[in-house]
Amino acid sequence: MSEASDEKRPASYRPGAMARLTQLATGVFSPLISLAIVLAIWSLVAAFQVVPEAIFPSPWSVALAFGEMVQNGVFVSDLSVSLSRAAIGFVIGASLGVALGVLTGRVTAIRTVLNPFMTLLRPIPAIALVPVAIVWFGIGEGSKYFVISYTVFLTVWFNTHHGMEYIPEIYLRASRSLGTGRLREFFAVIIPAAAPHIFAGIRLGVALAFLSLVAAELSGASSGIGYRLQESRQYIRTDRMFALLIELGVLGAVIDTIVHRIGKRLVHWEQS
Repeated sequence: MSEASDEKRPASYRPGAMARLTQLATGVFSPLISLAIVLAIWSLVAAFQVVPEAIFPSPWSVALAFGEMVQNGVFVSDLSVSLSRAAIGFVIGASLGVALGVLTGRVTAIRTVLNPFMTLLRPIPAIALVPVAIVWFGIGEGSKYFVISYTVFLTVWFNTHHGMEYIPEIYLRASRSLGTGRLREFFAVIIPAAAPHIFAGIRLGVALAFLSLVAAELSGASSGIGYRLQESRQYIRTDRMFALLIELGVLGAVIDTIVHRIGKRLVHWEQS
């Protein structure tokens, strides 16, 4: 009797469907509620002039500044230039980071030689390398690519190295007990086991690519979001500065979400 009633019950009443609807509603409305609260507090601070407008602009002033940049074509041109720089620097840094992380994680001789040097490089911030990059590559695109790829490389390398070095021994013993060859073991056991760490490094590398992008564009650039921030500071246009910061935040959040979803699909066994 209970089985028959379950079959006649609509799909929307099933616990699984209800849980998915609740999860979807939470995922959509929670960020909107959070943003609405922040915007309300921001508007109140601006309305009561707790802080001077020149220092802390109102949401309406920021929106007008954003519209001004869109109308002048500055928004689109800076966005395309910055995205191009971030993408090229990220691809270079992530590729080198994964390749070297695999080597240092699995080859003892390479790990012994390179790990001390990599440990010395990790604490050096990207902005400290901007003067060196300009001396080496000039004020052209090469210096920007170098700064961005350097930051991404270290992060991706560290996560890849950690994932490749600490493969559970039981995985390797089970693989070898079945007579699996070294090459097949590498692609069927080691890479899948390290993949969550690798994608975690790639996701963090995306965020750091934008962070180092601004550092690279603050000096020696004539276009891009970082350059526009520097220009706005010189003219004390805090409304534009806020608009550019919001643009960076939204851009980074969107790309991070995309990378996270791709990682969940590719590394689906981690969720099970």
